[in-house]
Amino acid sequence: MAVALAAQLREGTKKSHTMAENTGFVSCFLKGVVDKLSYRKLVADLYFVYEAMEEEMHRLKDHPVLAPIAFEQLDRRQALEEDLTFYFGADWRNQVETSPAAKEYVARIREIAQSSPELLVGHHYTRYLGDLSGGQILKTIAQKAMNNPTDDGLHFYVFPQIEDEKAFKTTYRSAMDELPIDQPMADRIVEEANHAFHLNMKMFQELEGNLVAAIGKVLFGFLTRRQRTGSTEEPVAA
Repeated sequence: MAVALAAQLREGTKKSHTMAENTGFVSCFLKGVVDKLSYRKLVADLYFVYEAMEEEMHRLKDHPVLAPIAFEQLDRRQALEEDLTFYFGADWRNQVETSPAAKEYVARIREIAQSSPELLVGHHYTRYLGDLSGGQILKTIAQKAMNNPTDDGLHFYVFPQIEDEKAFKTTYRSAMDELPIDQPMADRIVEEANHAFHLNMKMFQELEGNLVAAIGKVLFGFLTRRQRTGSTEEPVAA
C-alpha cells in the first residue's frame, strides 16, 4: 500500500536540513561569501555524485519504486560538465579528482543501488528537490559574489526542461506519495535521506578549509595594503 512519503521526508529531514545549512561553507555561501576556487571544487564533487546517481537511476529505470520519480528533466550531469568546462577548460576530466567525502558519497550510492535500490529515493529527494527548490536563489547569490551576470559556470542551477518549478515539484511529490512501498520501507528511505544530508555535510566541511584560507588571504592582502599606504585610520571602537 502506498504511503505519504513526501510529507514524511520533509518532516523527517528537517533537523538534518538545518544542520546542513549551518555548516560554515553553506552559511558563508548564503551570506554571499563565495570563493571561486572552493566553488569549482564543489562543482567537481557534485559531478561525481550526480554521475553515479544518474548512471544507477538510468540502469534501474524499470524498477517499480524508482521509475515513477526518474524524471530526466532533473538530470544534472550535462549541466555540471558544462560548468566544469567553464572553470577548468576542455580537458577538465584530467584536472578534477574525487575528494574523500565525494568518494564516500559515491560509494554509498553504488552500494545501495546494488543491495536495496529503493533507498535511492532518499538520495534522489535530498539532492534534486533541494536543487530545484533553492537553485535560483543560490544562482543569484553566486552570480553576485563572483561578479558573473551570466549562467556560465552556473548551469547546475538551471533546469531548461522545467517551465514551472512549483508545478513540477507538486508532480514530483505526488509521484513519491504513490510509490509502491510499505511503512517500514518508508522509514528506511527517510533514514537514508538523513544519511544523504550527512554525506553532503562532509563535502561542505571539506571545503571549509579552502574557504577559510581564501578569506584569510584576502584579509592579509587588505592589511598589507593598509601598511603600504601608511594608513593612520583608527579602528572603530566596539
